[in-house]
Amino acid sequence: MRIIVTRPAAQAAEWVADLCARGLDAAALPLIGIAPVEDPTALIDAWGGLVQQRLVSFVSPNAAQHFFARRPEGAVWPASLPAGSPGPGTTRALTGLGVPATQIVEPAADATQFDSESLWAQLRQYAWHDAQVLVVRGDGGRDWLAERLRDAGARVAHVAAYRRIAPQLGVAEQALLHAATAAPESHLWLFSSSEAIDRLAALVPAGMAWDRARAIVTHPRIAARARQLGFANVADARPSLAAVVACIQSIRP
Repeated sequence: MRIIVTRPAAQAAEWVADLCARGLDAAALPLIGIAPVEDPTALIDAWGGLVQQRLVSFVSPNAAQHFFARRPEGAVWPASLPAGSPGPGTTRALTGLGVPATQIVEPAADATQFDSESLWAQLRQYAWHDAQVLVVRGDGGRDWLAERLRDAGARVAHVAAYRRIAPQLGVAEQALLHAATAAPESHLWLFSSSEAIDRLAALVPAGMAWDRARAIVTHPRIAARARQLGFANVADARPSLAAVVACIQSIRP
């Protein structure tokens, strides 16, 4: 059984390497393309205003990487500025980019999910009245965390660090997609985004029967979208490597 990792290319490559290192057959089929924003002015301006922020929260590793890619020469992360992270992947990206681990606020290690809700469980203890908060994200996305911060009195702004684009499938990716749709019982989809499922639906011919396909998802919202598309066999796993590996091993033929 081959596991198909659908994350954006950079994260998909990491997951494939980790899964293969554990003796699993995995391949990358990135279903969300990531590209820099066309006009970086807002990102550069955001770097200039970091000292006024109480918190800068990043929605994903891509948000962190593309934000830091536009760091002006000589700019540094302020010593007292916390960075918000929804989970381990974003935290690894931030520490790799030079943000001290002691300045990163993230969900508890045993959180059921790594998402905005679990991050808010850590942030809600602080006073946010009249605090400036910057959310670094892609071109659009959920506003749930921003709404909670505004409800607590914060002044929240967004800056887009990257764009989501349609996936550009090479020959190997097209062959993998064809194999997975022709022999669904021999493949297992790993979804970490509802948007990836939307992209998948757009790539295959209308009327594709997904009832024989199997998927592992890392959030209930993603599970609902997979079932809406037609996946009959959907398993939930925490969005950690150990949990996903355990879930794969529990359903392998």
